[in-house]
Amino acid sequence: MKILLLGKNGQIGWELQRSLAPLGELIALERHAVTGLSVDVADLTALRAVIRQIQPDLIVNAAAYTAVDKAESDSEAELVDRVNVQACRVMAEEALSLGAWLVHYSTDYVFNGQGTAQWRESDTVSPLNRYGQSKAAGERAIMQSGCKYLIFRTSWVYATRGSCFAKTMLRLAAERETLTVVADQIGAPTGADLVADVTSLAIQKVIRHPELAGVYHLSASGQVSWFEYARFVIDFARNNGAQFAVTSIKPIDARDYPAPAPRPLNSRLSTQKLRDSFSLYLPDWQSGVTRMLREVLNK
Repeated sequence: MKILLLGKNGQIGWELQRSLAPLGELIALERHAVTGLSVDVADLTALRAVIRQIQPDLIVNAAAYTAVDKAESDSEAELVDRVNVQACRVMAEEALSLGAWLVHYSTDYVFNGQGTAQWRESDTVSPLNRYGQSKAAGERAIMQSGCKYLIFRTSWVYATRGSCFAKTMLRLAAERETLTVVADQIGAPTGADLVADVTSLAIQKVIRHPELAGVYHLSASGQVSWFEYARFVIDFARNNGAQFAVTSIKPIDARDYPAPAPRPLNSRLSTQKLRDSFSLYLPDWQSGVTRMLREVLNK
């Protein structure tokens, strides 16, 4: 099997290079390469050309425009649309033409965040911001294309590579005596390594059972607020020898932390469909975060 991975240097893309490697010939591309092939998914003509050149059996799209607040700027609207919507349409069209599978990653931001129930795949999408709107539109483009696809909606992704909430909290805890953290947004921190490993397992099964194609929610088990997550991170680091300036962590409401893009308060995702369809066990969020923190603190 020939696999084309797009967005190889993002948090999920980096882990996918590891998890997809045993499945076949992996061609992992980035936006700019010193040697060999590269592709900027915002260049739709180049994207189509590289897919036709490689002729993969599987396209895995880990590339996306993810600057949620910046996306609210009118000057970014066209780029957001090209990367998160039009590029998905191109990939889906080319996958259909080749008879290839397309794997794509979406987000809890396609929902409006109301209520406290876990969001199911069948629930109506109603994004609160332009980023969420673009991801929902990208999903639709793939679903309407007629290609064979897996779409994984995930949430609160972190990794040892790149920036993430936990690393930000560790840095701020070293610099400030008081931290204020949003306490009314609820979700599940989900490791990029978990996303990549589940992707690999799901691909192997869906190729044998194409009736499993569709949209799935993929997140770690359990739930937590950003405030509780921050306390967990800082307490763990302290218990493992880290020294901090912070003496107080105060909870605040999301409305008291203004941002250009509104965020959903409820990012709980039901993973029942994923677990049942692929016979998977999803670990609790604490185990993944603990592993990530041990790596970060021991660098």
